[in-house]
Amino acid sequence: MVTGSRAEYGLFAPLLKMLKSWKQAELQIIATGMHLSSEFGLTYKEVERDGFRINKRIKILLFGDTEEGIAKSIGLGITRFAEVFKDLKPDLVLLFGDRFETFGAAVAAFVANIPIAHIHGGELTEGLIDDAFRHSITKMSVLHFTSTEAYRRRVMQLGESPASVFKVGALGIDNIHTLDLLPKETLEKKLGFTFKRKNILVTFHPVTLEKDPLGDQFKNLLCALNDFTDLGIIFTKANADTNGKIINKLIDDYVKDNPERTKVFPSLGQLVYLSVIRCVDAVVGNSSSGIIEVPSLGKPTVNIGDRQRGRLRAKSVIDCLADKKSIVFAIRKAFSKEFLNLCHTVSNPYGDGHAAGRIIKIIKEDFSTLSAKKSFYDVRFRL
Repeated sequence: MVTGSRAEYGLFAPLLKMLKSWKQAELQIIATGMHLSSEFGLTYKEVERDGFRINKRIKILLFGDTEEGIAKSIGLGITRFAEVFKDLKPDLVLLFGDRFETFGAAVAAFVANIPIAHIHGGELTEGLIDDAFRHSITKMSVLHFTSTEAYRRRVMQLGESPASVFKVGALGIDNIHTLDLLPKETLEKKLGFTFKRKNILVTFHPVTLEKDPLGDQFKNLLCALNDFTDLGIIFTKANADTNGKIINKLIDDYVKDNPERTKVFPSLGQLVYLSVIRCVDAVVGNSSSGIIEVPSLGKPTVNIGDRQRGRLRAKSVIDCLADKKSIVFAIRKAFSKEFLNLCHTVSNPYGDGHAAGRIIKIIKEDFSTLSAKKSFYDVRFRL
């Protein structure tokens, strides 16, 4: 299993626990990307605290967060993953999602003729370069675990056999059902933050396919937050995407200017992150967690801009433009009594919280017959 970020590992965790207890196989974990960066909280330590052994660490975030730096990191990642796979000799490589670190691991495994199982394929995030990475990983994989039926059909549309594509739901929902979330009083002590009458969690990342990946979007969000002077705000920092450091600097400056009502964290970890969502009144930003996990906690999501354009979403997600007026209107709508009541009744299209069990069952059934070789599946349809 390859993990490159705090969020990815947190989503992987329910499945890893099942894999660790599987006596017929050995779980090997490779940590890379943001896990090994002090800027992002050295979150590989969280993996180890959870009782997992990290077999290899691959440091690739050496060239900054520019387009050139990301491309160089991918190249370095392919080289180092190739070396590690040769050493570990895995029978199956398990990959999650769409990040550039994951793409580098997929290329190295594919060239080495190692079967790949891919989780969360078939989805769309049209504002990101990750969209192309995700579909590329799909084409290099032999097992596919999608979160919805629509995404299952899209993977088949990419030429993957229906016999290899399984709708299992989203792993993030598993955590909501299995973790013992922390109460507000415990969170306040742990975070050093006193919740106000109204509170939000802000998670915002660059939109990497726009001409200016940052633009004025995050600045507009901060200006919008100034209209809510009594609002408690918890920020989590941006991922290692192009120009993510610009967003993180803006967050640090905003928190410095508003210390009485704000707090920022490089990483919260899955338990604290989900516990915070349960305690706030809304989640604001453009993270996939606002689309996938937040609806299952009965909370509103204010989804800003185009980063998540193309994803299925529950009715508790409020999409808005990235200008100040639209953001303010969306936050006020999220706080309304009528919308809050709606959030408690929505159906989440991303599943029922049993994805990990389905995935491990399928892997066990197919493990002995896995091969990196496959044929292209032609979908018959009329244009």
